[in-house]
Amino acid sequence: MSVLVVLEQRGGKWNRMSFEALTAGQKIAQIFGVPLQAAVIGSGIESLAKEAAGYGASKVFAVDHELLAKYTPDGYTAALEQLIKAANPKAVIFPHTYQVRDFAPKLATRFSNALISDVVEIKDDAGKAAFVRQLFQGKLSCDVQAAGEPAFVSVQAGAFRGAEAAANESGPVEAFAPQIEASQIRSKPEEPFREAQRSVDLGAAEFIVSVGRGIKEKDNLPVVEALASALGAELAASRPICDNGWLPMERQVGSSGQTVAPKVYFAVGISGAIQHLVGMKGSKTVVAINKDENAPIFETADYGVVGDLFEVVPALVDEIKKAKA
Repeated sequence: MSVLVVLEQRGGKWNRMSFEALTAGQKIAQIFGVPLQAAVIGSGIESLAKEAAGYGASKVFAVDHELLAKYTPDGYTAALEQLIKAANPKAVIFPHTYQVRDFAPKLATRFSNALISDVVEIKDDAGKAAFVRQLFQGKLSCDVQAAGEPAFVSVQAGAFRGAEAAANESGPVEAFAPQIEASQIRSKPEEPFREAQRSVDLGAAEFIVSVGRGIKEKDNLPVVEALASALGAELAASRPICDNGWLPMERQVGSSGQTVAPKVYFAVGISGAIQHLVGMKGSKTVVAINKDENAPIFETADYGVVGDLFEVVPALVDEIKKAKA
């Protein structure tokens, strides 16, 4: 028995969410007390499988077939069904991508199960995994357990920090050749779905300064803009700021905005509602500035400053300028 993480690649390039799913898989494997395994699907993907083997999995399956060179729901479902029957995992974990949303429910149905989708957190419930999902646009959260095995789970973008390569650890790569016929592929592959191009891609930013309701009014935005400028960071915001029209909607971080994973994320005057947290939890370092010492954001922050942002931020900008001088 194991936990199997299905990694997503396209054209030989990883979807970064694959490694977030791998982190979730590591946590689930610890709860169950079983090894973590991974799978890479495609054609000619041996080098990708070897790369994936360096991320802490005990084994990586290279699911390779010429009919898997381009994604089709029929091909991926048939291939993974065969792999899952052979590997017999307790749980199968996916990144919650457009591609996964297309085929994973169909795959889960093959095993008389349902896909537990868009999971934002995983809890240890007496040796069982409880998967936390959001309902009603993030207004409610619920704990869900799989009714049978294997459990099929997809994890929300940004809910888990991407796994990093484990030093001096590399699991073996095992070739897996599924039996697929061209007649099984009923759909013709077309160009992959692409999201509308944003003029601001916060997902690519290494440094982000995000502002929340603590800024009080639009005229106070220059306070945080000065911090973003000093750091060479992108300016972002929580939903209330964008709903009020103080900043464009494309700068919103959260479940209904962009998902980000910068090196450093400054949360200025942000309380830390779950809708915002799921959009920035993948940040490598989180710095929170809030006058409420009980604000939920401090539970996520690596560094926290309890104080008035109108005093803390200008002082921080002065120190940054001195350091650069």
